[in-house]
Amino acid sequence: MEPKTVLFGVADHVATITLNRPEAMNSFNQDMLEDFDLIWRVVKTVDDIHAVVLRGAGDRAFCTGVDVKEGIDRQSNPWSQTDPGEYLSPKLNRVWKPLICAVHGMAAGGAFYWLNEADIVICSEDATFFDPHVSYGLTAALEPIGLTRRIPLGETLRIALLGLDERLSAARALQIGLVTEVLPPEQLWPRADELARIIAAKPPAAIQGTVRAIWESLDQTRTHALRTGLSYTQLGNPVGKAQVDRSAVSRREWTLR
Repeated sequence: MEPKTVLFGVADHVATITLNRPEAMNSFNQDMLEDFDLIWRVVKTVDDIHAVVLRGAGDRAFCTGVDVKEGIDRQSNPWSQTDPGEYLSPKLNRVWKPLICAVHGMAAGGAFYWLNEADIVICSEDATFFDPHVSYGLTAALEPIGLTRRIPLGETLRIALLGLDERLSAARALQIGLVTEVLPPEQLWPRADELARIIAAKPPAAIQGTVRAIWESLDQTRTHALRTGLSYTQLGNPVGKAQVDRSAVSRREWTLR
């Protein structure tokens, strides 16, 4: 594969995707939508990939949403138009391999297509999060709807309604659960890779089944999710086919958060 707007590589069962439009603050254009359409198909179908890291090139931004200068292709018939998230979002593309987002600088607007569906989000101390839609007279809908599954409703509404007039700091993002770690910039990418490798070393069927079970439960009532949860454990842990020799699992150093 030869993506036009990202760098893509696989090592030790970890796929690393780097948004590579730093001159445009890693905003997405039509080429990037098409790149991710291909990337998620590769990630989903290549069994050697167990986990994914997503990050952004340059110093200024992880991603600032859609490229307003280039735009993206739209059907003239509004009923035929598609949400860019259908290209960018891993879970909408039925990718159940864990995604770790490493955020630095600005993460705005359409960047939440990835953040909302990441399994782990970490950021650097300089990270800021905001949604500019309403400041430009645009309804903020798709990104905030996804964000309500991740952080409290009041925090989502504050981000959506204040637009460009407020930016969420890395410290506040940690407080409300948008991110799980805040790191010095130079430690961000190594830590993301470390987390991905830890996950990738575990039995992939169990990991992917866990991701799918948890995310799909969000579309169900609690009772229904609990009742259907058993099927995930049966698929992910075949009877009589142990994936791990328990005696071989040694106690590792515990990392306290």
